[in-house]
Amino acid sequence: MSDYIKITEQPSNYNALETMSSKDLLLGINNEDQKIAEAVKYIIPSITKLVDSIVERYKKGGRLFYIGAGTSGRLGILDASEIPPTFGVIDRVIGIIAGGDKAIRNAVENAEDNLQQAWRDLEEFNITNNDVVVGIAASGTTPYVIGGVTMANEKGLLTACITNNPGSPLAKSVAIPLEINVGPEFVTGSTRMKSGTSQKMVLNMISTALMIKAGRVEGNKMVNMQLSNIKLVDRGTRYLVQELQINYNEAKAILEKYGSVKKAIEAFKKNV
Repeated sequence: MSDYIKITEQPSNYNALETMSSKDLLLGINNEDQKIAEAVKYIIPSITKLVDSIVERYKKGGRLFYIGAGTSGRLGILDASEIPPTFGVIDRVIGIIAGGDKAIRNAVENAEDNLQQAWRDLEEFNITNNDVVVGIAASGTTPYVIGGVTMANEKGLLTACITNNPGSPLAKSVAIPLEINVGPEFVTGSTRMKSGTSQKMVLNMISTALMIKAGRVEGNKMVNMQLSNIKLVDRGTRYLVQELQINYNEAKAILEKYGSVKKAIEAFKKNV
């Protein structure tokens, strides 16, 4: 694993951080953060290829799995956990972290060093050939992630990765590598910063595009969101007011009757 340069471990562009004022620290972090969107834009062709490949399999009943350790694993779980409330889709985008749920809040010693464990974790979900496994690792060297995508490859699944070190072992282990070169971190080696932000951006892009292509958005509205609190009921009601040109109270009554914006619109238009 020493035949390539780990960009994520290169020295920061800033020095003597402990001597800087709070304002200068924040300006420096912000200056580095501005480089992230351009780095993500550069790999949009690869993200497009992955999204189209996932959509094809999703429509056949396939699922999207994220596997990762530490910050990368937590980001995968975060993205997956937002799919049910935002799009009303359950158990089709799944995040798995090395060390299990305990690792979401606390580091689990040596969990990321087990080459076999990720596939064991995936097998609990009765994996099929229509499923897609995306490994997430800023370093591109995490054994848990590499082992998982390697076994997924052998079992005939589509594999991809999100990494911040181009040419890494992880990138070479998958069919579709997403290699985001954000440069050195503001704090040397602290990949929860620029690397983590870039991963979050790409995960947002993948899952949102997938849900739109899968018909879970109409126009620009989340018509399948779960109405799990007052804010979301209000949002859904306002969608109906705009779409159906009815008053707020009527819209809210229809929404509560049918349980989703999409069903309410369909029922209203059918009865008009």
